[in-house]
Formats: sequence, C-alpha cells, structure tokens
Amino acid sequence: MITSADIKNLLESIRFKYGYDFTDYAEASATRRIAQFMKTNRIGTVPELEKILLRDEETFARFILEFTVNVTEMFRDPPFYKSLRENVIKRLATYPVIKIWIAGCSTGEEVYSMAILLKEEGLLDRSVIYATDINQRALQTAREGVYRMSLMKTYTSNYQKAGGKSTFSDYYTAKYDSALIDKALKQNIVFSIHNLAVDKSFNEFQLILCRNVLIYFNQSLQNKVINLFYDSLSPFGFLALGNKESLLFSDKQNDFADVDKRERIYRKESKKRVAKT
Repeated sequence: MITSADIKNLLESIRFKYGYDFTDYAEASATRRIAQFMKTNRIGTVPELEKILLRDEETFARFILEFTVNVTEMFRDPPFYKSLRENVIKRLATYPVIKIWIAGCSTGEEVYSMAILLKEEGLLDRSVIYATDINQRALQTAREGVYRMSLMKTYTSNYQKAGGKSTFSDYYTAKYDSALIDKALKQNIVFSIHNLAVDKSFNEFQLILCRNVLIYFNQSLQNKVINLFYDSLSPFGFLALGNKESLLFSDKQNDFADVDKRERIYRKESKKRVAKT
C-alpha cells in the first residue's frame, strides 16, 4: 500500500538530491505514476524505490521520463487548433516579431503543430517558438522531430479537422517506419529545459501554450504557474490551456478575458485604471 507519507518522503528526497521539485504535484497523479513505475520495474515499496532512485542516476533518469512525460499528438483536439488559427494567429500578425512559449512541450508534437500553423499563415519567418520541458529525454525527441510512421494517419486526420490549408505529408519525409519533420519547421524553434515549479520567466511572449500540464499540479502550484504566465505575457497577449484546465481558482482570473471559453483560450487584460473622484 502506498501512503501519503511515503509519497511526501520520496518527493522531498528527490528535491534534496536532484533539485527536481514535485512536492506540489497533485497527489493522486503522483501516486498513480509512481505506482506504475514500481509495477513496471518490479519494486515492492516506495521506500525501496526511494533508495534505488537516490543511488542509481540511470534509474532516476528513467523515472523522470515516465513521471513527467505527457501523452500528446500533432493537432490534438482539432477544434482547439481551428480556434487558435481563427482567433489568435491572425492577430499575432500585427507584431513585427512573434514570440511564443510552449510550456511542457513534451516530445514536440504540439511545437511542430504550431510551426505548421504559423507557416500556413505566412508568419513562421518572423516568429520564435520557445519549447520547454522538465524532461530532457522528451526534449531530445522533440529536437530530433522523428515520429512513428504509424501515427501519421491520425495526425493527418487531426490536421485536416483543424483547418489545415495544405497536404500534411508535405511537412514530413517518410523513411522506413519513421516520419522526419521538415527541417524548415525547426529553424525558428528554441528547445530548452524549464521547470514550471521553480523556474522564473525568461522573456515576454505574445502567446503561451500550456495544455494538459496544470492538471498534474495542486491548486497552489497551478496558481503560481498562472501568475508566471501572466508576468510573461505582453499586454493583450494570449494564453491557451487544456480543455480540462481553467483560470477559475487563480487569483489572476479577472485579469484575463475569454477569447474562446470552450477551448480555454484567454487574452491578458491591461491593468484596470482606478477612476478619479
């Protein structure tokens, strides 16, 4: 049986030893992922897992990969991307340089989806996409941009439903059982390690995407991250969350306006002026 005390001790030990802070992750999510790792690796108890992780950095690297990676795919949730194209991307055209942060980019599928949207709207050449994640192995996959060919049928369908303007196969090269993302899509992407739990803002952005990441955080950390995004957005910049996430319990909820309530797309509002009496 896995107890709350076991989880707390494990996460505190990881923070002390390696500097990764998962102590504000939602307990149910953390417990589920730890239990799965223990089952896969035939580890009987959390204290036993703790001893292994603290002495074996290779096992810890595998643990981080499984603990932090999020399920993703290109143009996942097509209505979101259609709304992004119609309600946000065209507004970004007013900026001479467009800076976009994809936080928790995982293995990169969302990053290349964004690059394709920008390319089709004629904006990729003056855009910089900052793609960050805590997981180094996932980032390496993202940098390489090589995905299983068997996934392309699903990705093509998603792309078409999202309002794609070209032929999806134009954006990758088939090689044996792999699909290699077009190098032209990579030229304006910066991949970097960033830990939302502890790291600070590093630029000002016109658009921030952080989809299906906050659901793994407790309410306190969610609020902290929303504040980080608010501080990182330019005036009237856009924030996009996952469809199970919202600003409802954030102390910044009144500082954003709905762009598409259903698809969880928001616009940062300017500071309200106090009327003079």
